[in-house]
Amino acid sequence: MEIKSACDKLSQIENPRPAATVVLTRHYKGELQVYLLKRSLHSGFMPGNYVFPGGTVDPQDRASEFWKAHVDMDSKSISSRLGGELTIDELIAYGVAAIRETFEEAGVLLAHQSQRTRDDLKKVCHRREVDTLPKGWLREWVSSEGWTLEFSRLSRWSHWITPVTRYRRYDTRFFLTIMPPGQQCTSDNLETTHGIWISPEKGLRANLKGDIPLSPPTLVTLHELLMVQNKNPLEKDLQKRQWGSPRIPLLIRSSRETMIVLPWDPMYDQGDGLDVNTLTKVPLTVGEDFSRLWYQEGIWKPVQD
Repeated sequence: MEIKSACDKLSQIENPRPAATVVLTRHYKGELQVYLLKRSLHSGFMPGNYVFPGGTVDPQDRASEFWKAHVDMDSKSISSRLGGELTIDELIAYGVAAIRETFEEAGVLLAHQSQRTRDDLKKVCHRREVDTLPKGWLREWVSSEGWTLEFSRLSRWSHWITPVTRYRRYDTRFFLTIMPPGQQCTSDNLETTHGIWISPEKGLRANLKGDIPLSPPTLVTLHELLMVQNKNPLEKDLQKRQWGSPRIPLLIRSSRETMIVLPWDPMYDQGDGLDVNTLTKVPLTVGEDFSRLWYQEGIWKPVQD
């Protein structure tokens, strides 16, 4: 019975669904800040954690022939800016999903109209606040109101794939963008309950205190942003940034402990052979490099390898 139960569970594990996440950044009072959203406690994925805006690629996002006429870059430029191993059709689908989800979850529209006024943008944001956006809303707006999606605002950051032990899995491209002028972030009060602007350092410290519990990819991204801004201006780093190898965390559990081992950990290749109970669990301070995350009292904490 135990073997059959394990096989049944394994058969339920999903293949990763394509998804896009957007790291919204701004410079405020001399510091770099990111926008984080707290996921609803009723969410089926990372409930109560702080994350970046994002979601799965919808079927309408894949209509590449339609979208090619409504983005601010040609196919060659898109491939140069956002490419890698992805085809142009895949790049467009991920990019459209990134822009759509950023508006749905954070209220920021990475698009423009010819002769757009501030009032036009306010009206668009008001429609999101007073009514549920229907399926296909972005394509409808683009067709009827002449919006052009701003792929030129998106930059590559990282590529994450949910661990194979999770039932709900995503193949996610993390884009980074700088907050467009004249707009404000607001949570959707559906999948997310509220949002905050915070510096990477303050976000990491608040996570360790339990005030702002971060999802693992969010935690790693804030650490990377902290390291980048300590060395070079962010904009300079983005010019040479690539997707890099897919990050597939190794999730290790026992009856008492849960830990994530990241791909750059020296013991990552041991896979299921690792015993979480024998691994070091000494939390690190903010700014120290790490390759493991320990789940303690509802918080993911970087620990020594």
